[in-house]
Amino acid sequence: MMSLYFRNKKHCTFLHGKRKWHCMLLFLIVMNIFMLSSCYYDKEQKQHRNTSSCKTQKDSLSFVNKHHYTINYNFIVKSNSLSLLVQQPEEFINKLPTNNIHVNKHDRLVVADIRIIPTDPKDSVWIQVARDQHTFGWIHESQLLVSVMPADPISQFIAIFSDTHLLIFLIIISIISVTYLMRTIYRRNAKIVHFNDIASFYPTLLALLVAIAATLYASIQMFAPNIWQEFYYHPTLNPFSVPIILSVFLLSIWAMLIIGLAVIDVIRHQLTPSDGILYLAGLAGVCAINYIVFSITTLYYIGYIILILYIYFAIHTYLRQLHSNYICGNCGALMKHKGKCPVCGTINQ
Repeated sequence: MMSLYFRNKKHCTFLHGKRKWHCMLLFLIVMNIFMLSSCYYDKEQKQHRNTSSCKTQKDSLSFVNKHHYTINYNFIVKSNSLSLLVQQPEEFINKLPTNNIHVNKHDRLVVADIRIIPTDPKDSVWIQVARDQHTFGWIHESQLLVSVMPADPISQFIAIFSDTHLLIFLIIISIISVTYLMRTIYRRNAKIVHFNDIASFYPTLLALLVAIAATLYASIQMFAPNIWQEFYYHPTLNPFSVPIILSVFLLSIWAMLIIGLAVIDVIRHQLTPSDGILYLAGLAGVCAINYIVFSITTLYYIGYIILILYIYFAIHTYLRQLHSNYICGNCGALMKHKGKCPVCGTINQ
């Protein structure tokens, strides 16, 4: 009896365990059906969302590549005032009643939204900008870009020196200043780069670097405007993180700063303070003329020929003036001929 009881108990336990596994298997099958159906639905929804997201991202990347800015980009108003449309662009296009608000010079604006409206005959790109939570509105991109500049200090520097009115003003001031300096220098028989230079190649090299940098600046704007626009909206001083033509331009800028410090140190050792200030003023005038001449003439392709001639003239003139056969017995300055020392004024026989 005892063995039969245990056998029956073992058999019942086996049947109960078997029934338990059948229930678990049935439960797993039902769960899998629900999971598969839900997974199929999620996959469809996810695919739809991904397609929509990819399309939006593709459109956004296409806009950034073409226009070089996007939502959350910061601008500074450079015009006296800027009018913004309060209502939606479609209302303005359909000539419905609309209101405008104004932002003033030096106000900071952030791009809040971008709309492409192909039916607009004037400009299909509308930009919504905001000054604060209560001041925002829409404006044509073409009207916006001529009235603002990027908020980055380097971009503002580029915008200021690219202004036509400022360039004309610089031309007039530079011509007047250089004429006055030349007259003063020749009257005092003072030192000036290219004509009565000091015994150092650094001033000549600085003037040449300014001419080369101005030529590169104009060349980039002519032959690689997209690269220049990208640099304008996203500037950097790192010459190793930009395309090669921009890298050469930035290296020339850094070289100008280093050579400029070397020029000041050389002048401090070779000239008196008054003559040194006059020499620096003359050198600055020559560099300003170089910037204006080469940045303008390169736009008409004449600048490349002028640059070659200028490099030859500068190096040839320096080498011709380089030979100094005498040394002043009082201050040790180099002299080409016997007589009055150009630095201390001592007569050397």
